[in-house]
Amino acid sequence: MSDPANILPGVPSDPLPYKIACLCDLRDAEGRVLLLHRIKAPNQGLCSPIGGKLEMASGESPFQCAVREIKEEAGIDVPVERVHLGGLIAETAFEGRGHWLLFYFRVLGPVDVRTGPMNEGELRWHHPDEIDALPLPKTDREIIWPMIRRHERSGPNGMPGFFSIHIDCRRDELRWTIEQETPVNALPE
Repeated sequence: MSDPANILPGVPSDPLPYKIACLCDLRDAEGRVLLLHRIKAPNQGLCSPIGGKLEMASGESPFQCAVREIKEEAGIDVPVERVHLGGLIAETAFEGRGHWLLFYFRVLGPVDVRTGPMNEGELRWHHPDEIDALPLPKTDREIIWPMIRRHERSGPNGMPGFFSIHIDCRRDELRWTIEQETPVNALPE
């Protein structure tokens, strides 16, 4: 039986499906960020990093998912050693249709990706200072990109920091908590 405290207008009372996916942050030699201008749901008409759902039936790991999605969407092979887990993002009732567990990966070092149209939309490079002016999902604009910026500077050992957050999307006003983080300045040398 559903907890009445969790039932809100516009949110189904039946259990929502849980989806697991990865977001892949790729940068070029100029430090620009590769974003997908999406033409399909979720986030249709908005910009987001490339990525996709984990193939759970095959037992795919989150790292394998990131490497596969980078190959499928950006057309490049990135060795798993360059794929750094930078964050975990749990979203409750995203768009009222499902819960998401997102693994945020940062590809270490620059990549060279051809931009242009693809089946999910259009790939484009953007300078980091342009991101806030783009059409972004509310969770990305208000929470995820600020957390990425907070942890993206290369630490003393060249690695970005780490964060784990939970975002409650059941209300118009997002509620979120930092469940764990290792800021760049806390990393060992």
